[in-house]
Amino acid sequence: MSIDFQNKKGFICDMDGVLYHGNRLLPGAVEFINWLQKNGREYLFLTNNSGMTPRELHQKLERLGVNVLEEHFYTSALATAEFLRIQAPGCSAFVIGEAGLLNALYDAGITMNDVNPDYVVIGEGRSYSLETLTKAVNLVLGGAKLIGANSDVSGNIENGIAPACRALIAPVEMATGKQAYFCGKPNPLMMRTGLRLLGCHSEEAVIIGDRMDTDIIAGTESGVDTVLVLSGVSDRETVKAFAYQPTVILDGVGCIPDKQE
Repeated sequence: MSIDFQNKKGFICDMDGVLYHGNRLLPGAVEFINWLQKNGREYLFLTNNSGMTPRELHQKLERLGVNVLEEHFYTSALATAEFLRIQAPGCSAFVIGEAGLLNALYDAGITMNDVNPDYVVIGEGRSYSLETLTKAVNLVLGGAKLIGANSDVSGNIENGIAPACRALIAPVEMATGKQAYFCGKPNPLMMRTGLRLLGCHSEEAVIIGDRMDTDIIAGTESGVDTVLVLSGVSDRETVKAFAYQPTVILDGVGCIPDKQE
C-alpha cells in the first residue's frame, strides 16, 4: 500500500515520538513542518498530551526552533472538556492533572469540586499522589463518574518512557471496580473534531503517529489513511501483534517531504 501525499488536503499529526522526544526535536521534523506550510496544507497536531495548553505547545515548538500557531493544536484535554460540556453542561469535577486539563475544563464552564463532584477526571500530572488517588477512589465509590483524558499507557521522554494517563488511572479502576471513559485518541469523537477543524473529509486526510493503539487505530476506524513512524514507541515487530495495519510505515516524518522530491 502507498499514499499519494500530494493529493492529501489535511494532515493530522501526533507530537510525542513524531516531532520530538521530551525536549529533543526529532530528525526531519522541521523539514516536514516546513513542507506542510510551504505547500499550503491544512494541518493539526492532535495530541493525547493533556498537561499542556495549545499556547504552551506553541511555545515548546518555538523553543525548539519551529513556529506553529496555537490554532494548529488540539489536545485530549480539550476533547475531554468538550465531551463533558456536551454531556453535562455546568457539571463539576475533581481533577488530577496539569494546566492544560484544568484550563480546558474551566473554559468549558466546568467547576472544580472535591466534595461531591459529578466526575473524577484524570490526566497526566505532577499532582498525582497517594493522597489524590485515595480521594479519587472514594469520590468514584460515592457516585462520581470516572473520566480519563486519554488511554496512553506510557509516553516518550528524553531518557526513556514515563507512565501516562491509562497507567495512572488504573489504580482507581482496580480499587473501585469502575471502568473509566477515555476522551482522547482513539476516541472517534476526537478524530471527528480533528477532521472538522481541518475542513476535510476522511478520504482527504492522513493521520501520522507512532502508536498502533491510539493513532493508527483512530485513523483506521475513521476511514483515514494512516502513517506509522518508527521514531517513537513502535517498531516493525510491534505492528505484527495487531489485526489492523497502517497504510504505510516510515522511519520518521522527514520521509514525507523526501518522497515528494
